[in-house]
Amino acid sequence: MERAVTVISGSTLVCSVFVFQLILLRVAANTEGDALNALKSNFDDPNNILQSWDPTLVTPCTWFHVTCNSENSVTRVDLGNANLSGKLVSQLGQLPNLQYLELYSNNISGRIPEELGNLTNLVSLDLYLNGLTGTISPTLGKLSKLRFLRLNNNSLTGTIPMSLTAVMSLQVLDLSNNKLTGDIPVNGSFSLFTPISFKNNQLNTPPVSPPPPIVPNPPAPSTGRESKDLERVCVRVPANPEAASACPPCIWAM
Repeated sequence: MERAVTVISGSTLVCSVFVFQLILLRVAANTEGDALNALKSNFDDPNNILQSWDPTLVTPCTWFHVTCNSENSVTRVDLGNANLSGKLVSQLGQLPNLQYLELYSNNISGRIPEELGNLTNLVSLDLYLNGLTGTISPTLGKLSKLRFLRLNNNSLTGTIPMSLTAVMSLQVLDLSNNKLTGDIPVNGSFSLFTPISFKNNQLNTPPVSPPPPIVPNPPAPSTGRESKDLERVCVRVPANPEAASACPPCIWAM
């Protein structure tokens, strides 16, 4: 009887742990769904692109333009060229496993939320071709896995945060066609980028680095044959005076 009670207790414990894990996953999914629903609520969507974003569902993983991993956590939001207008929301920072945030080619206005710096798994942040204003948040420098940062063709102002130079994973950077001012960082990851990444702003032109000094080649070691090789060669002067005037009497040859 005691053994049966022990088995039942063990089974109950396993079931309880399993149910608790399901609850945690569901709560996490609901949190991410709430965050995306906040974004939807802040957007004007004339083409009903976000029609499937139903906040009453357990998880947003069945929504169009949303991709999740095996644990039902959001990893991609693909809403590029969707004719959306409105503003970004701070709740986007509550998507801890988000890797791709694609909101390019819309009519999004307002500021870039500093909470995007919480997306430490983010690989690509594409907000280009919108109407974003304000400054580039220094918190984006915390995105240590970021490889693609494209904020071009907006109306961003202020200086380029130095914190971005610490993102050593950065491979593609485009801040062109904004209203940025100040100096262009040249250290860290920014040493890889050419002026095309910063064109059509109000940025200071970085000083041109002087060319490296030309180091002359060291003279070849002497072999002692130079004096022997240099000989004065005399040419016999022809008898014809005119020919003689045209032919020098002596030349030097090696």
